[in-house]
Parts: sequence; structure tokens; C-alpha cells
Amino acid sequence: MIKLHEGGVYLFHGTEISESYSGNLQAAKEGTIAYGILKQHNISGNMEQLQIRFDALTSHDITYVGIIQTARASGLEKFPIPYVLTNCHNSLCAVGGTINEDDHVFGLTAAQKYGGVYVPPMQAVIHQYAREMLSGGGKMILGSDSHTRYGALGTMAMGEGGPELVKQLLSRTYDIKMPEIVAIYLTGEPRPGVGPQDIALAIIGAVFKNGFVKNKVMEFVGPGVANLSMDYRIGVDVMTTETTCLSSIWQTDDLTREYYATHKREQDFKALAPASVAYYDSLMEIDLSEIKPMIAMPYHPSCTYTIDEVLANPADILHETEERAKISFGDKVHVDLMSKLVDGKIMVDQGIIAGCAGGGFENICDAADILRNKSIGDDRFSLNIYPASMPVYMELVKNGVFADLLETGAVIKPAFCGPCFGAGDTPANNAFSIRHSTRNFPNREGSKVQEGQISSVALMDARSIAATAANKGILTSAEYFTGEYSKPKYFFDDRIYRNRVFNSKGEPDPSAELQFGPNIKDWPSMPALTDNLLLKVVSEIHDPVTTTDELIPSGETSSYRSNPLKLASFALSRKDPAYVGRAKEVQKAEIAREESLGESEEALETVVKAAYEETAGVMSRVREVFPDAEYDNTGIGSTIFAVKPGDGSAREQAASCQKVLGGWANIANEYATKRYRSNLINWGMLPLLIDEGELPFANGDYIFLPNIQNEVREKAEVIEAYAVKAEGLVKFSMKLGDLTDDEREIIEDGCLINYYRSHKTN
Repeated sequence: MIKLHEGGVYLFHGTEISESYSGNLQAAKEGTIAYGILKQHNISGNMEQLQIRFDALTSHDITYVGIIQTARASGLEKFPIPYVLTNCHNSLCAVGGTINEDDHVFGLTAAQKYGGVYVPPMQAVIHQYAREMLSGGGKMILGSDSHTRYGALGTMAMGEGGPELVKQLLSRTYDIKMPEIVAIYLTGEPRPGVGPQDIALAIIGAVFKNGFVKNKVMEFVGPGVANLSMDYRIGVDVMTTETTCLSSIWQTDDLTREYYATHKREQDFKALAPASVAYYDSLMEIDLSEIKPMIAMPYHPSCTYTIDEVLANPADILHETEERAKISFGDKVHVDLMSKLVDGKIMVDQGIIAGCAGGGFENICDAADILRNKSIGDDRFSLNIYPASMPVYMELVKNGVFADLLETGAVIKPAFCGPCFGAGDTPANNAFSIRHSTRNFPNREGSKVQEGQISSVALMDARSIAATAANKGILTSAEYFTGEYSKPKYFFDDRIYRNRVFNSKGEPDPSAELQFGPNIKDWPSMPALTDNLLLKVVSEIHDPVTTTDELIPSGETSSYRSNPLKLASFALSRKDPAYVGRAKEVQKAEIAREESLGESEEALETVVKAAYEETAGVMSRVREVFPDAEYDNTGIGSTIFAVKPGDGSAREQAASCQKVLGGWANIANEYATKRYRSNLINWGMLPLLIDEGELPFANGDYIFLPNIQNEVREKAEVIEAYAVKAEGLVKFSMKLGDLTDDEREIIEDGCLINYYRSHKTN
């Protein structure tokens, strides 16, 4: 089904794979689609060290307020490139009174003032609007959402934290090393009942754990591409985020051209294909005809099986899933999936087809074909469907598909991302939900472990969800559907957008006034890096992977996304509820220190000790070895250790909330994604790396980093550190990994905002 080719591979004429070639290697490297697009957008003049300028930006209403506020503080006067502000994450949330709508009005007035595009609530999810109205062959788009993927349309797109968009708004660049490029070579065609999510889950299962495509570009090529409809390609493409790749790109063809023509933008089509000889750093070979309907069991998209495997061995797989849950939850909650096994069948409580992955036209039409003239039943099972945009919604109304679905007992809802991040359709305690959405991380569906509630989500394709619904909640593979798929033609009507979306067409109105709500707050001041650091370890996480949802919960907490201090109070709340209190206690010492700078060392010690007494004893032990360590040159803060943090969302708040609470570093064996590591750097936090093995410190210990400012500035390969123990200081070493010169300055200045302020005055 899937074969991984390690090492360099050549592709001849897009169809022949070889490990050898006697011609020019560099020319072959330049023969990939990705290389050509990156070269076109790179302004550094060096294809090994890229400085990328994007063609357009996208954000939604969890991220755009913070981005614009940061850019304003750094001198923003107008959006220099098209910037689309969508409202698909907090448009149906009731938490927080008028908080959500305040942010929407802020977004509208920002689009007017700075020259952007504003998509009102429930008109489209962020990625569907970008596909329909913003993508273009050979373009590059940067979005503040991790699933920013438009490769199927010939657009190389990346999801990053908000500070990377701020850089683009201030006409700076996205700086990365030239990424490796992995060919995803497709042959065959999908069998009946297999949808795009099945293909995507098969890929994720094959590469997530081994890091085969981590921080690389996935380039989809081969004869099998032509056997996938555009909705299939899009559905596979958006899920590439879950492999931890950097971006994706596909060869284009007449179907791609037809997509653009349907959306009245044929001029944005561009023929893209690898050159007659193209070199790839590695290759994944996929025979589409061998992929069967898949399921990703809780609590990660990489926990993949065929549905047939699960149905053949349900007890063992359900028990295995319960055991995985103990790694994340311990004894906080009791996950009882075995109770879903009734007479050898797995009973499902809820089905969801939604968002940028599931809410496409073809997915919903195929689901309707399976469900037509059937009933989902009158027991616990429910089925909710969210089309990805109002144009899709309108066409499903016109062609009668919604009538067929409503007749079954399914519920149709507007364009909304809530089920993907925990703000809509939260299942009952211990319920089992199957979803064609993007993620099934713990608590991603909205349950609250800290309050004793847990539910479990499995990812499946819309077709198998419909087959399960037709079977009244008994887990069923769509492969057993023997009817016909009608495959109605899609007609795109843009009148909704023309009538409702605000489009400045790039013309700012400086006279427009931003409208603020009471929950929209400026960022608190961020201290610059000091000569030395004294860090208390305030959380220690040994899960194999820590998601951004565990670092800052999604769902109802995101209502406070525009209020840094309020949002920070939720940091790690579903993983380590004691974290916030511990971090705040340490922060008292730093606040006292900063407020008394300029006083004598004796006076500084007195105020710091009064604020947080235990630091006095720790500093005494440090001074026994480092007598020059004083309160005027040693910052006091917190850090966390996690084995592999940062999988999942691009939300910068996973890092900024730690910074707001006095965090100065993360310590990890590795970082799950580039975007989380970038978020740490952009918020002035050290992305420290420590080798796997027994840690020289524990939760509650202090770590002293002598001369850290100079080590950052001088590009030290090894960071000298000391665990402060009762018996004295224990020396160990860490690393920072590769950092650009700008990134080092950002860390020194304390955060990206400070960096821009200092450069503006200089």
C-alpha cells in the first residue's frame, strides 16, 4: 500500500523512479515543483538560506487580533499584501458575552483601515475561502492556522504562529533553510467507499512516528494524481499538516484548471509538474487502489487502522486505546471505551462531517448517497454536518442534497470550525464520536479532564461516517455500501461573497478607526534577556508528544484570545493545573526585581526575597560558584520540560501564554513542529534541547544559566547549565539548535515586539 524510499531518488518524466542518474545533480534538484516556487519567492539570493516573501496572508478570529495588535505596536501602517480575516472559529461560541463579536468588529475595522479582506462569521471556514478566492498556481500563502494547505491547487501554503505573519505585514521575510523535498508518488485509483480522509490517514499512519516528512515539503506527483477529483486532492492535502511536514504542493492538470474556471478565476491556474529529471530527498510510493477505509483511534491522527482491522479485533484495539489514554490522563478520568462494545459491535454516539477537511461538496454528496431514504435512528447516535462555505451550502440546497440528509435525522449547520477545536458539538461524558475533521487530540472535542469529563474522538472519512449513521450508530465501513455515487456537478455562485464580504481591494482607509472591545488588551511588557538566568522548572511532562492544545486549551478558552493575561490563566490547565500558580509565584520575584533595578544589590535582594522568599536561598547557592551573579544581571523566571512539545495548532498562544506568566525557556528532547519552536523564539523564549535520558533536574528545581546572553549572541554550540540542588550545583549541557541572526536578536530583545521597537528607534 505504502512504500518509503529513504535517501535520494530521481523521478524521470514524472513516471519513472530511479536511485541513480549520471547527469547534473544540482539541475535535478532544481527540477522539483517546490524548488521553482521557493526560488521565485526567495529574496536572499541564496537557495540554501531562504528569505521568503509571501503573496497573501490568512488569519481567523482566534489569531488576527493579536497579530494586528503586535503589528500596530511595531509600526504597521497598511497591509502590504492581501490579508484575509475570516471568522470561523468563534462565530458560534456563546462564552464571554459579547467578547467574540467585539473581535469581529475589530477585524472589520482593521480590514477597512489597513486595506484587507473581511469574511463575516459563518460565511466560510478559513481554508475553504482561501481555496475559492485566494489561491493561485505558483503562489505562496502564509496563514496563522496550522492547516494552511492549498497545495492541491498549485499553491504552496504554510501555517505558522502569528509573529511570522507580523513579519510579513512589516515587509520582513520568512527565514528558513532550504527544506528537503519528498515525492509522494501516487499510482492506481481509490476503490469504492474510500474517501480523501482514508488516503490521508494512511499517509499519516505511515510517516508521523518515524518523522519521514517532518519539516519537509511533500510534493504529490505520479499517474495516480489524475485519478483523484479536486475535492479528494484538497481533502488529502489539508491533512498533510498532521504528518508534521512544512508544506505541500501537487502537480496540476486539467482538473485543476477546471476548478479555477468553476470559481471564475481560470487566470489563476498554472501548469505545474516536475521537470523531465527531478531529484527528491526521499520518496513515498502509494498505490491508491490498496487503501481501504481507515480510522484513527483516539487520541492522535497517527493511531491508524483499517476499519476492517478494528471490526475484526474490537476488544483488543479498544483496550489498547484505553491504555494509551492512561499516558495522557493518568488517574484523572476513567476512559471506558470497552462499554462501546455490544454483542461484538462498536456503538458510536456521534458523527460529525465538518470544516476544511470534511465539509467539501463531494464529501457531503457521497454521504447523502449512502444515507438516502434511510434513518440515523432515534437513540443516542446523532449526525451533524457543517459545509465548508456558504457557496457550498447554497449548492447543496439547490441540488436537493440537504433535503435528503435532513430527512434522515441529520442536522445541517453553517460554516464553522468549532468541532475541530472544541467549541461545537462537545460529546457527552465517555461518549465516542467519529469525525471527518482534522484532529482527535485529547480534549480537542471540548471535554474537560480537569473537571472529570472525557470523551473520545476517532477520525474517519465522511463516507464511512455516513455508513455508520445508516447503520444507526454501529461502526461500519463505507466499503460495504453497494449503491451508486451520483457525483453531481458543482456550480460555484459567488454572489454571497460579493454581497457580504468586505474587500478593500488593497486600498487602506487611514481615517477608519479601530473599534476595540473591553476584552481586547495590549500585550504586557516583556523583559529583555539578562546576562544570566535563574529558571524554576514548574512543569515536567513525559508524554511522548505534547500538543499545543495541552499547552493552551482550545474551545471555550479561546474566547479570551485577545486578552493575554486572561488567556494565560488557562495555560496547561488540562495537562498540569498547578502550572499557572507555580509560574506566577516565580514571576513575583522577577516583577519585584525589575521594579527595583537601579537600587543597590542589598535593596534588590530584599525586595526579591519579600516577593518570593525561596529565591534568596537559591541565589546564595549560585553565588558560591558564580560570585558575579547579582540580582541586577540575573533574570528570574520559569521553564517547563516536555519530551516533544508543540504538535498541532499554529496558535502562538501556546508559547506567548508561558511568556506572559514569566516563562523564559522550554526544555525538550525535540520540538514536534517548526512552528511551535518559531513561536517560542518570537516570544523571546529559549528553545533549549537536552539529550534523551535521565534528567539532571526535576519539577521544582532551579536551573542557572550563566552568561546566557553572551552565549546566544556568540552562537555557542553548547549552553552551559547548572541544576541548583541542596548539595550544590550540578553541571549539565543543552543546545539551542540553529538560529538565524534575527532570531538571536529577538531572543535578546525579549520578544518580536521589542525587536521591532528597537529597530524602529535605531
